[in-house]
Amino acid sequence: MEYPGKRSLFSVMGEDTTRSPTHLSVETHQEMYEHDLQYSPEMACSPHNTRHGLIIAPPSPESPWTLSPLQTPSPSLLYHCIASLHRHEGTIYSIAVSKQVVFTGSESNRIHAWRQPDCMERGYVKANCGEVRAILACGNMLFTAHKDHRVRFWNFTVSDGCFQYKKVCSIPRRSSFLLFPRTNTQQHKHCVSCMAYYHAEGLLYTGSHDRTVKAWRVSDKKCVDSFVAHEDRVNAILVNQDDGCVFTCSSDGSVKIWRRVYREDSHTLTMTLKFQPSPMNALALSPSFNNNCFLYSGSADGAINFWEKERMSYRFNHGGFLQGHRFSVLCLATIEKLIFSGSEDTTIRIWRREEGSCYHECLAVLDGHRGPVKCLVACLEMEKVVMGFILYSSSLDQTFKVWRVKVLPDENICYDYVDQSDSRTQKMEYEMNPVLSPSWVKKKLQGNYFQ
Repeated sequence: MEYPGKRSLFSVMGEDTTRSPTHLSVETHQEMYEHDLQYSPEMACSPHNTRHGLIIAPPSPESPWTLSPLQTPSPSLLYHCIASLHRHEGTIYSIAVSKQVVFTGSESNRIHAWRQPDCMERGYVKANCGEVRAILACGNMLFTAHKDHRVRFWNFTVSDGCFQYKKVCSIPRRSSFLLFPRTNTQQHKHCVSCMAYYHAEGLLYTGSHDRTVKAWRVSDKKCVDSFVAHEDRVNAILVNQDDGCVFTCSSDGSVKIWRRVYREDSHTLTMTLKFQPSPMNALALSPSFNNNCFLYSGSADGAINFWEKERMSYRFNHGGFLQGHRFSVLCLATIEKLIFSGSEDTTIRIWRREEGSCYHECLAVLDGHRGPVKCLVACLEMEKVVMGFILYSSSLDQTFKVWRVKVLPDENICYDYVDQSDSRTQKMEYEMNPVLSPSWVKKKLQGNYFQ
């Protein structure tokens, strides 16, 4: 397996054509697993599917809750795939959750809205501007990035089960003078790959494959700052809501930390984190009890590097890496002390950090997808005795899955910390091969990737 520098491992294949409506099915984990083992492109058009039909799986005498398939499964975590959606409109690029609504953006020009957590369709937002490359939802605001390198603002409401939306504007705005070119100097020169929103200042950050990061003031829809952030395309961006620090990662193998200049709109580089040369695909930030935080980055070599922030400064120190994925880590999500990682090896791993230390344990490996896992979003679901989570995932096999995860109380947890000097584990993991969707393998061999 090679990791191209200029081309993305998770590049999406296929053309944007009008296809049949989506279908939603709810299955037990075992039924879903048996179904995926027999996956073929022809199954997507099975006559057993119905228009937006909710197909209830027959009752099973076995419990749908599944322990991790690890050799030493953790007794403190159970998971269950509660819904599986096959998208005929193409691969899902991004997922966002807000106000009990799950948004998915794909190769089509529709942003579908689903009810949380059962994923019954509420409606969709139609944008006549091509593929939806990135989605961000904050309160009743929805930001979508499209193939034309521009970002759309939407307002949405959900009342009595009715989903309504209204387009606010597009940024950057086009010139009102027909004699001038329709392109704007503030516009990204390539697709917008990621977005982040800073609530305190009302700033929207956009990262692009053109290597730049732009900051937009939402109140007046103006670009207040633009700077070249990396030597290669920007793959992920996030904002620490506590202090406004901006984190970016790139295919150039680096993670950078930026801060706004006091009382100004410009940004300055404060630190560059570059532990290894592999392209960085994903970022996630996890707070800790002592007011510091952990920064995680997923790279093309399958490792998840993490840095710990010093208490009295903005400096991040490298704490090690989590090794387990066999191929590139494409997406990350954090909530509480859990870290969720999706990979090109088709699996999702759930890690837990020991409070007050850098020790991590892999609690579970979710293996329901049959293609690289492109997107992850995790939400907290509180229960009386156990801590529950809802995990949304999408894959290049054109499936969108909903997982319910329960973390049980466990006083005797054995943490397994992988030291960066342990090369034997890395070699053993890479000798294994995942089971990939035949259609995805065929398209990858044909080299059908977008730039």
